[in-house]
Amino acid sequence: MALVNRRSFMQTAGASLALGLGMELGFPLKGRSALSQEAGRRPPAPPAGVAVLNPGDRVPVSLIIDDSTCLVNLAHFGIPQFQEVFPDQYRQPWKTLPREIPDRFVRKFGEWCGERGIKGKYSVIPYPACVGWLDRELPGWSRLELDASLDLVRKLMTPHWDIHPEMVSHTWVIDTSTGRPYPERTAEFMENWGWSAGKSTDQLAEYMSFALRILKNVGLTCEGITTPGGFGTRALPELAQGVLEAGRDVFRAEIPHYFRHLFTDERSVAPRVEYASGLDGSDPKCVVSIVGCTGDWFGGWDGLTPGSVDAFITSDLKHGRLPDVIRRNEPAIMVCHWPGLYFNGEEIGFKIFQEVARRLQEAFDNLIWMKLSEIARYWAARELTRIERPSPVQVALFAPFSCPQFTVRIKLGEPDHPAPVNRVELRAEGKTTRFADIAVRRQLKSGTVHRDGQALVVCFELPKGSSQLVLL
Repeated sequence: MALVNRRSFMQTAGASLALGLGMELGFPLKGRSALSQEAGRRPPAPPAGVAVLNPGDRVPVSLIIDDSTCLVNLAHFGIPQFQEVFPDQYRQPWKTLPREIPDRFVRKFGEWCGERGIKGKYSVIPYPACVGWLDRELPGWSRLELDASLDLVRKLMTPHWDIHPEMVSHTWVIDTSTGRPYPERTAEFMENWGWSAGKSTDQLAEYMSFALRILKNVGLTCEGITTPGGFGTRALPELAQGVLEAGRDVFRAEIPHYFRHLFTDERSVAPRVEYASGLDGSDPKCVVSIVGCTGDWFGGWDGLTPGSVDAFITSDLKHGRLPDVIRRNEPAIMVCHWPGLYFNGEEIGFKIFQEVARRLQEAFDNLIWMKLSEIARYWAARELTRIERPSPVQVALFAPFSCPQFTVRIKLGEPDHPAPVNRVELRAEGKTTRFADIAVRRQLKSGTVHRDGQALVVCFELPKGSSQLVLL
């Protein structure tokens, strides 16, 4: 199958076939390509001899966790709502699934990942399956339990994980004027399915802003949004622009991003920087589409389908989806669902992830775990920074966005006439920063330079605005 938009993507007899919570449906795209959003403005390509590399010359790795929230097991409460619309489907024994994914599992997972520097995205659904509002009450749990769960997310998860709403309920569409679900019980009034089709940018932005404000009310900051199921499939340009508007409006996010697409074939999974504008002014704008590279091969969206480590990376460390993507130097962003990691208390998905992380560490020495917002910022800076070389010993940069660990490779000269360079400096706003030489390329970090034959690999904190690398 050529395209897998975040989950599976299919069409049967011209009708949409629902594949499940967090799964895609086969809506026709009415003449649009699946990625028809506009790139917006771009600076000229860097001059010959200058290339922007990955951060620290490493390959970003990340984990996207969908269907997570405080306490509520979305599979338990969501399945009967999906079955109401699709009575011939969703035959899972949902009553036997636990109603809660406890905070002790959040703590166990978060602490294990934190000890290893693992980063990614963790959804917090604001009104999960219409059970209750995270900024009001969550029936079935005390206010003390809800407050403790939110505090755990704020303190344990947010240092290493971006927080996203996954729309409002992940099930029924909410009338934002009343805060109640629409009374219709059809696919057109479910977030996962048809409601977003035909909606304008302003309509989608208003709905996403509603979700963002609930998380803002409970002290969670969001720079991005995750789409549930088929949300936005038939309104991709409006979705991207809506994320840009909502993220800037509610959280003043400088570089909003969103997770909508997933590819498991030969297509590029590099982030897509869209709707860039105002690059030379005081208010540059863009939105970044983050692309996943795996299916949920951990434990499934309902916690009923055990996955496989080897689908990610084989025991000989040579094969699997992740080595394929890493060898292309593209971000290896895995996708999973929270109920599948918990797997009804058996933690099968979590155990699979633990082994995947172990194999990655053993197989590669050039990886860097990053949050989605960090990946989005790097790709925005990578694509939108104007780079010039006014002389052989100067590289001028004009950046609409600042960026940590910005890394460039600078060719010094012809092989038989190398230009001698004793030191490298970054000059910006009257300040000068000297770079420390390192002999081992894998030790690159901000403020260091590695001599690679007749080239320099320089890693630094890219400031917003004008700056200059000087080779002395």
